[in-house]
Amino acid sequence: MAMATMDKIGDPVTGRGVVEQRFDTACEGRTVPAILWRPEAIEGATPLVLLGHGGTLHKRADYILAIARWLAGRHGIASVAIDGPVHGDRRAPGSDPEKTFDDFVQAWKRPQTVDETVRDFQAALGAAESEMAVGAVGYFGFSMGTMMGVPLVAAEPRISVAVLGLMGPWGSIADRLRQDAPEVTCPVRFLVQWDDELIARELCFELFDSLGTRDKHLRAHPGPHRAVPASEMRDVPGWLAEHLS
Repeated sequence: MAMATMDKIGDPVTGRGVVEQRFDTACEGRTVPAILWRPEAIEGATPLVLLGHGGTLHKRADYILAIARWLAGRHGIASVAIDGPVHGDRRAPGSDPEKTFDDFVQAWKRPQTVDETVRDFQAALGAAESEMAVGAVGYFGFSMGTMMGVPLVAAEPRISVAVLGLMGPWGSIADRLRQDAPEVTCPVRFLVQWDDELIARELCFELFDSLGTRDKHLRAHPGPHRAVPASEMRDVPGWLAEHLS
């Protein structure tokens, strides 16, 4: 793959010690919409976390934005989020959420989608590296973020820690997740919602059990798919920082 660069760079926005930079990068003819968040003051190589959003959402979903700001503002860690396939800036503005979900399901039925998404994340990481010195790399993503994340973490040797969950071998990607999970060998924090109405907890347990790493931590909470406790989300940046810094 050719060296990735930032294209169509937006004006940086700075607040509370965090710089947010919107950009696109090119990957195999695809335009990958992305955002880089970084500490305002940088000295030397900076750890970076790749952020994967959930289904029907986008790279600037509220919880993605919160994680990015906590990482940069409190821990001095940069992060990059991209829009997943048929999400965010990869679709027409004002798209109906039900249509977004239908397109999401169809997109993951394409055999090429998984590998394309892995390379899209790698391109965004490369684009960030073209602008700043990047140290250790981590990954965060729940639900569709784990559909994207397990293959990425399995394929990308620079990723040394991951936060995953709210997903198991499900739908058209089930076999691929079963194939790639044993190749995930870095420390993993894995979330399960006990009353998940979308992904049965038995499937989440199966995916957790099949991860290749011995350094894995299961976090379980009562409630449905989207009812992740705020306290769990607040703990994530510190856990990532502990492993990356």
